[in-house]
Amino acid sequence: MRSAAAVLLAASAALAFGCTQESQNQLGRSIQNWTGTNGVLEIYFGDKLAKRFLEIDKISTATGTNTNGPRSYRYGYGVLDENLNGVKDPGEKKVYFEISDFATPYVFYASPR
Repeated sequence: MRSAAAVLLAASAALAFGCTQESQNQLGRSIQNWTGTNGVLEIYFGDKLAKRFLEIDKISTATGTNTNGPRSYRYGYGVLDENLNGVKDPGEKKVYFEISDFATPYVFYASPR
């Protein structure tokens, strides 16, 4: 058991020091995606809250089919908060959503509840 922990620690250190900053960021995002966050996504139209999604486990960046490079939008699943009260009410269901990285003003944060 002790040797397995030492190998894991050595591999983590080599990964942290042997990777570019972007590789470290991607690793951090994948770990965050794996653990989940119970996040809240708020989408704004000007200074007004337009949509809110609750209970989001993760938001993923789309990748190209042939290029395998990142696309300019993110997607996920969350409960559409239809009345914008910040609480999942009866009848509010989990839906799929997509948001643009460039044109959509949004805030994603861990739920304080």
